[in-house]
Amino acid sequence: MRHRSVTYSSEAAFSALADPTRRAVLDLLRAGTRPAGEIARAFPVSRPAISKHLRILRRAHLVEERREGRHRTYQLNPEPLKAVDSWLGQYRTFWTASLANLKAFVETEYEKEQTGEREQREKEKSREKK
Repeated sequence: MRHRSVTYSSEAAFSALADPTRRAVLDLLRAGTRPAGEIARAFPVSRPAISKHLRILRRAHLVEERREGRHRTYQLNPEPLKAVDSWLGQYRTFWTASLANLKAFVETEYEKEQTGEREQREKEKSREKK
């Protein structure tokens, strides 16, 4: 196989990942290389439908196909997922900061509530003593 520089399109990856069957195919391939027939048997859709999904994943460079005579095997190519992960990283940062702010807010409100309840009990005790 020739070594060549490939530019991965995050758009193609996102488009391919939009379908739950294609995501399930990628999940299956995480465990290793699989023949096309084995991939097709793992799903309740027709073999031509799985072939179409594999073609879309191949065009998005998410899977690599190897032909050995009449047999085709597929393996996961995780490289295009780096662009997806990079894009998602911006949202991870946003959600981490948002969740940290929410946690701080909830803890502050809880502390205020606890302080208010303590003060209320102390007032009640002081009234009882009078």
